Amino acid sequence: MNKRIDSALLEAENAKRVSDLNSDYAALGDKLARADIDIEAITAKAGEFQIAVPSWGTGTGGTRFARFPGEGEPRNIFEKLEDCAVINELSGCTDSVSPHFPWDKVSDFSELKQQADAFGLKWVSVNSNTFQDQPGQVHSYKYGSLSNTQKASRDLAIQHNLDVIEYGQKLGAKSLTVWVGDGSNHPGQQHFQRAFERYLASMEEVYKGLPDDWEMHIEHKMFEPAFYSTVIQDWGSNLLAAMHLGPKCKSLVDLGHHAPNTNIEMIVSRLIQFKKLGGFHFNDSKYGDDDLDSGSLHPYQQFLIFNELVDAEYRKQEGFGPAYMLDQSHNVTDPAESLINSAIEVQRSYVKALLVNREALYDFQENNDALMASLELKNAFNLDVSPILAMARYRKGAAIEPLAVYRQAGYRKAMAVARPRDPNATGSGIV
Repeated sequence: MNKRIDSALLEAENAKRVSDLNSDYAALGDKLARADIDIEAITAKAGEFQIAVPSWGTGTGGTRFARFPGEGEPRNIFEKLEDCAVINELSGCTDSVSPHFPWDKVSDFSELKQQADAFGLKWVSVNSNTFQDQPGQVHSYKYGSLSNTQKASRDLAIQHNLDVIEYGQKLGAKSLTVWVGDGSNHPGQQHFQRAFERYLASMEEVYKGLPDDWEMHIEHKMFEPAFYSTVIQDWGSNLLAAMHLGPKCKSLVDLGHHAPNTNIEMIVSRLIQFKKLGGFHFNDSKYGDDDLDSGSLHPYQQFLIFNELVDAEYRKQEGFGPAYMLDQSHNVTDPAESLINSAIEVQRSYVKALLVNREALYDFQENNDALMASLELKNAFNLDVSPILAMARYRKGAAIEPLAVYRQAGYRKAMAVARPRDPNATGSGIV
């Protein structure tokens, strides 16, 4: 397998830290043993955990006002794969990439798959883009795509999604994620029911094009780019659409796409119960959308979400098998560093949720012991599981301290030379 980080450097950096790691790991193992928890079993589960990296996340993000391009940004999907390989080599938990089309479209998909294979990377859910017009596009998405009042625009959006399925098949992906920016900006601008009817009719055509072993994941968002209403605005519309379309269609939960103070973990539970949880886009949010690194602001909420996911895993619930992916914007940080850190923070939430004594929690719940039930969760959340995460990385040949190795390798500086910035590139708007 091709490596982007020098193996000798990685091994040398790990050698500096392995003695301390062994000590910390042994101490944590003793502590967990007193609670009848086998640290080796937890570490094995941590090593199995994987979360996909979005291809677009390897570049600098932006806002409606400006974008400040970073040094050494990838200029195409092949260079994005290079950065994804680095992220996985150091974190050990990001062995998959989710592409976005037409941004990542290439003339030879076999070449793209070969490069991913060489890096030990897999392709997961493919994403369609009908929220912006492409150069030369005749029928505009300005007033919507799959729900547009104009049939020509709807047909264009339908065909694009079918094309994306074809691209995904060439890469070996097994699901299509559909998010649309359709909606309205003024009261009275749009007939809510007719817009939803048009959306469902369009999605029926896309659904027909799904291979037998594929799923379609619908992503909802309460606002932006439409600011008065959106067609798929919350998990209710999402679930209704998924139930209408059929068993291969499920709901995708993006943590940054909800109204303030929404109980996301309960939404997750409901979707699990009715076998409609397709996957996640992990990120964090203060005011709106998904512009903060995962776990940077609401780590307890992220833990509570994983509490529901681990509970479903523990109960072996039918139809449970969600896909995990990061989806966040990096405006002032090195995207690779943020993605490494975020992947580990999501993995941390998963591992902490594994520490919850399920049977004890069920007993507290059945006896209405609210305080002890809450403390069962808090005790797991408050435990520092860093030695488990680091040991899982070390045993997989990844970095004990990923960011330290990344900076020591000088990867970003090297990419700044290898990928000179286009002086004519715009700095305006979201990319």
